Amino acid sequence: MHASLTRQGVSWEAVVAVDGADPALLPEPLQADPRVRTLVLPRPVGAACARNLALAQVRTEFVNWADDDDEFADDALELRLSTLQETGVGWCAGYSQDLHADGSTTLWRCPTPPGRHEAGDVWTYWQDPGDTIPLGPTTILARTSLVRAAPMGGLVQGEDYCALAVTCLAPGILLPVPVYRYRKHDHQMTAGAGYGQLEAAAREHAWQYGHSLRSVLRTQQVPVHG
Repeated sequence: MHASLTRQGVSWEAVVAVDGADPALLPEPLQADPRVRTLVLPRPVGAACARNLALAQVRTEFVNWADDDDEFADDALELRLSTLQETGVGWCAGYSQDLHADGSTTLWRCPTPPGRHEAGDVWTYWQDPGDTIPLGPTTILARTSLVRAAPMGGLVQGEDYCALAVTCLAPGILLPVPVYRYRKHDHQMTAGAGYGQLEAAAREHAWQYGHSLRSVLRTQQVPVHG
């Protein structure tokens, strides 16, 4: 991930959450990069909590969370940032690719169609908890204030499904281009033994969360009469 950040065409800074591990294990390029700050947690707290705590340390106007074993496309930040600045929407996302061990990629087109989407519309493309999620959570670059208003759910896994709730808070744009590469390997968390045992429950919680948030926000909207 850090290597892909160094190839971006815009300025950036990163907050790395060290979830209970020895910070000395951080690769030397990260330790030497002044753009990288670390949040060292004294004990393992899990991805959801670690990301939420790191989010409190973010100093930039826009934020995109990511996993350390994945990578951004070379123009991922520049392309989405320019879209956000030109349009004034709250978030901008793209497609993702599975990155295989041989270096090949497989494009994943999310169910949400490309283009502008009003607040809450993305969740209409997730009709059932067992369906494919409507958008790749790690493809979203969003205003930091919005991400803090819809943080990671406190789940043991699938916490990034809850992060999709940012799309309920503001309009956004989905670009039909790959911006994130999800590296497939034997040691990824989603490939671990027993991971599938809680997948249905995690999906159910996130699905209920997003649809409930959308419903509440839609109910509170006050009609304007001319």
